[in-house]
Amino acid sequence: MNGTSFQSDIKHWLKQENTVNHLMFVNIGIFLLLGILYLLAFLQLDVAAVAHQFLLNNLQLNIYNNELLYKPWGILTYMFVHTGIFHIFFNMLNLYWFGNMFRSTLGNKRVLPLYLLSGLFGALVYVLFYYALPTSGVLGGPMIGASAAVMCFLVASATLMPNLEIGLLFLGTIKLKWVAVGVIVIDIITIPLGNVGGILAHLGGAAFGYVYVRTLQNNGTDLCAPLIALFEKITSLFSRRPKPQKFKPKKSPLRVVRNNEPSHTTRLDQLLDKINEKGYNSLTSEEKQWLKKYSDEK
Repeated sequence: MNGTSFQSDIKHWLKQENTVNHLMFVNIGIFLLLGILYLLAFLQLDVAAVAHQFLLNNLQLNIYNNELLYKPWGILTYMFVHTGIFHIFFNMLNLYWFGNMFRSTLGNKRVLPLYLLSGLFGALVYVLFYYALPTSGVLGGPMIGASAAVMCFLVASATLMPNLEIGLLFLGTIKLKWVAVGVIVIDIITIPLGNVGGILAHLGGAAFGYVYVRTLQNNGTDLCAPLIALFEKITSLFSRRPKPQKFKPKKSPLRVVRNNEPSHTTRLDQLLDKINEKGYNSLTSEEKQWLKKYSDEK
């Protein structure tokens, strides 16, 4: 693999309309930056040590000594920060699996809003318990990581597709709902072992994922709608849309033009865009039948 192909792979990966990929790229990028600075600090480079400590202190969520009051952005930035190799590996692996499960069902536009909202909710649970518990020291140190958002995608996917069967090493085929239940139970019974604050954030993210899907299913209320509208407005400000050019089609006695009847390729592209944006369930029954018929013909 040469450098050119690696760069082209990265560009292709980022150009895909898949927010899960973009979230993974940001998390991995910050992890590598902190890791390189930490390595240089280990090699006695004082500037790198200062830069590493400065970044970590300003990106993590720390509520001790009321630090959150003058670093409020930590409640957002903490969910993109990892320092341990296994921490980021398992978080990104699960984000890839369950984030894409959620995306394929409810669409790409809900991924980033749900990631942010679940991370915020997990952080709020952590903060509330810090002030509610008699001995706040049991919550551990500053909080980092995407675990709350990852738990949200796991539980949201399990709520949407509870009977979906997935294969797990050593366990074989198991329904997704039991995977979610198992992970939550493991989190709860490991509370006495430490990382209480992190586990509380996990459970907060899991709860938000369940409530989000149930609210959407029961009465159609989308808790992500305000953020979706905000991001669409921001995107429209930076998107460059070329003005449509007016042209007159050439008349030909041998050509037959069917108005209001798009070609197979055009309609397929439209349906694929709709699935990518809103999920497969957004298709009408007629659109699903057409897509199935087109697949059979191919």
